[in-house]
Parts: sequence; C-alpha cells; structure tokens
Amino acid sequence: MKAREKLLDAIRLAARREEYAKRQPLLHQGDVSTHAHFVESGCLRLWYNDDGNDITVQFFLPGDTVASLESFFHGKPSRFGIEAILPSVVHTVTREQFQDHMAHDVGFKDLLFDMLVARMADYQGLFLNRIMESPEQRYRDLLKHQPILCETVPQHYLASFLGITPVSLSRIRNKIEVR
Repeated sequence: MKAREKLLDAIRLAARREEYAKRQPLLHQGDVSTHAHFVESGCLRLWYNDDGNDITVQFFLPGDTVASLESFFHGKPSRFGIEAILPSVVHTVTREQFQDHMAHDVGFKDLLFDMLVARMADYQGLFLNRIMESPEQRYRDLLKHQPILCETVPQHYLASFLGITPVSLSRIRNKIEVR
C-alpha cells in the first residue's frame, strides 16, 4: 500500500467527508489554510493568481492529499487557492486533528514524511520539465504519465498548467492527432 493510502487510512476516522461542486473553492488565496484534504473522487487544483493571470500549479486526483503547506503548517496567509475543477468528494481534517495525529502516532509521521518527499520530488520534476522542455514535449509527457488529466480536465486549466495559452494547446493537440 502506498504511503498516501496509508496516510488517508490513518486519519479517515477523524476526517469529515465533503462534496464540492465544479469550480467551488476549498481555500481562497490569501486565507490561512486550516484544513488538509484527501481526494476520494473528482479533481482539485492548486492555483495562483498573478495579477489576474490564473496559473494552475498542480492537479490532485483520487488518492492525493492537498493543502497549502506553508499556510497549513505555519499559519501564514496562503499564496495559493485550492478549488474543485470537477465535482469532487474529499475527506477533510483540521490542522489540530492533523497535529494531534503527528504528536501521538510515530507511524503517521513516517507516512507524512514519505508523502512530503514524494510531493517534493514531483515539484522538482515539474520545475525541470517547465524549464527544459518545449510546450509540446510537456504536453506529450502529461499524456504519457497522466492521461486521465488530458481526458477530464478542461483545456484552459491544462494550458495554464503547461504555461501556454488554450489556443497554443489546441494547436499542439491538433498537431499530435494528425501524426
């Protein structure tokens, strides 16, 4: 069983099951994050508003955990927003519940550490991908490694995630389909 599945199992009893509609926010940019979310179904995104330019940082699918980490752990205003981009079901725990688990369950700390290391490795890969690969190659990598995103996530979110416009993404998709 993967670390994230064990982590979810470890706190499922304390978590509150919540349903979110498409485009419903779980956290607004600038608010302090007081909850961590474990995705059961649907898709969430972590995003940043840069002077009106909406930038998708990461997608979260079933089995994934999401929180604005700096805000959640340090009580600072979040630099990111979190929203459902598809109807989603999540299991939510408060910071206090999370900290209580960490204080009383060494195994939980180990699972959390494993999950955070995996997330950091993902972000390093995303960073390198963004600076080393062309937009077309980034899309091909996404198709190869996370095809479900390409099938279910609206094109404007994918384009934002890839760092291109929806028109450019449409051209890339058409080019790939023609081959």
